[in-house]
Amino acid sequence: MSKSPPGEQLDYLPRLPRDRSPRIGCIGAGFIMADCHLVAYRQAGLDVRAIASRSRERAAEVARRHRIETVHGSWRELVADRQLDVLDVAVPPDRQAEILRHIAKHGRHLRAVLAQKPLAVDYVEARDVVRRLRRAGIRLVVNQNMRYDQSIRACGDLLRRGRLGDPVLATIDMRAIPHWMPWQKRQGWVTLRIMSIHHLDTFRYWFGDPVRVFASTRPDPRTSRDFKHRDGICLYILEFANGARASAWDDVWAGPAREGAASDIGIRWRVEGTDGLAVGSIGWPKYPRRTPSTIDYTTIADGDVWFRPRWKEVWFPDAFIGPMAELLVALEEDHDPDLAGEDNLKTMALVDACYVAAREHRAVEIKEIERAARGK
Repeated sequence: MSKSPPGEQLDYLPRLPRDRSPRIGCIGAGFIMADCHLVAYRQAGLDVRAIASRSRERAAEVARRHRIETVHGSWRELVADRQLDVLDVAVPPDRQAEILRHIAKHGRHLRAVLAQKPLAVDYVEARDVVRRLRRAGIRLVVNQNMRYDQSIRACGDLLRRGRLGDPVLATIDMRAIPHWMPWQKRQGWVTLRIMSIHHLDTFRYWFGDPVRVFASTRPDPRTSRDFKHRDGICLYILEFANGARASAWDDVWAGPAREGAASDIGIRWRVEGTDGLAVGSIGWPKYPRRTPSTIDYTTIADGDVWFRPRWKEVWFPDAFIGPMAELLVALEEDHDPDLAGEDNLKTMALVDACYVAAREHRAVEIKEIERAARGK
């Protein structure tokens, strides 16, 4: 177990449901589903019954690997399967809204859906999906899984318990070269809706909703060889009503490491409070090597000493049990989960605000995005 001050144990793991009998059906058979979701679900003993994908052959292959008994010929066929209780949707965002609208109309026998982030192509489309599922009586959880990275969750625990005092400044410094997906070319997106959305949601998880955001972006030289985009390297600053500030620089160029130079890859974060300081690292860039994220922290109450708890769990794939576990616990106890669709709309609005801020070179209040959507 982690090394902590006497009597203190950090709450860094997800709460698992007592009832693991809900029958899960999966739409999508790509990397996130096959190598993250299904691995984590199997570790937790969840009951995955069926799968469907654009390619039946790929779905069958993943079904064999994870011992899933039913392979449906299409996602519509899977939605119609009345033996299922919960659906896990892991498809590109420009395909996801169609599926979620179909579920709202034809899947009323279902109890809940876990959907990927970004929930849709923008805030307006996401709001439409959330409202349809709510009217259909189907709970929606969005897979903002960085909230379940072990170091992010541990820092959240320190903040909730007041160990760091009032938040003053938080930063995330990402120097990493992600594996981009082919579907991004259709959207012209690189970083804000794919990577930065994790960090923006993490700041919301730690501190609540910001009032406004400043953002500046430029194309990533490497990705620009494949398709035009604006949101390659992204810098942004969030302002909170209580005076706290948060900032991130999401550098997906990270130097010419792929072009022959040495590499300096990593993600580091830092949270400064009036009573303490926490610093951490994210192990994800070293995937598939299992590299746990870390947290080190110090507080006025404990004096001139650093605490460095460590664990064996990693973000990819272990943390992917978190959003699904949260959904199942919400069903079990009949309450809205923290990652409910309504909450995720605030993250979607924040992402859209970053696009506007970068395009128009000004600070953008989050309410501006919400107000603009009311007329659409």
